[in-house]
Amino acid sequence: MKIVRRLGASPRDRGSATGQSCPDIFELSDGNFAVIGTEATAALEPELPPDAACAEDERIVIVPRMVLIQAKSDIPDS
Repeated sequence: MKIVRRLGASPRDRGSATGQSCPDIFELSDGNFAVIGTEATAALEPELPPDAACAEDERIVIVPRMVLIQAKSDIPDS
């Protein structure tokens, strides 16, 4: 599995010159996506609806709204 491309603007293009805030979204060679965000499993897992769950190897990650909006045009329809 490899990173194929970034979706949306780079952290530097979004104003993160220091590298201290670098949320990001990547398309992978297997067609899946990977995200860099703030880990929030402990805070948000109790808020999940009854039909949602987090497996042992999964984490809830917060991606800032601006990052996802900027990536929208790069996300394939299928």
